[in-house]
Amino acid sequence: MLIIVLGNPEMMRTCIDHLIALPHIAGPRIREEAEFIANRLELLRLHGEITNDAFLDAGAIQGAFTLIGTLVEMGIPQQEIQQELRNTLARAKRLEEKHPGLDIAIENGRAS
Repeated sequence: MLIIVLGNPEMMRTCIDHLIALPHIAGPRIREEAEFIANRLELLRLHGEITNDAFLDAGAIQGAFTLIGTLVEMGIPQQEIQQELRNTLARAKRLEEKHPGLDIAIENGRAS
């Protein structure tokens, strides 16, 4: 079962927006987001709140974060990191069209 929530139709955009808004993106920060997404997706899947398809599709965003974290640690310029985040955002928007409500389901697990 996938949670359907009316409103902002952009999957995991909140995670990506948090990163894009930072003046400098550090490797550990983006890896924290990747870990948060991975843990939250697993929990949602185990509780039957998202389908296996949504879980697998959303893993692409978590994987992109891990890759971007590696690029940051390799010293890739922040301008290129920002571009990678924008590409990930575009991918996330397409995934939300396929799996509406996933962003809110993920963000509901974020500590206030």
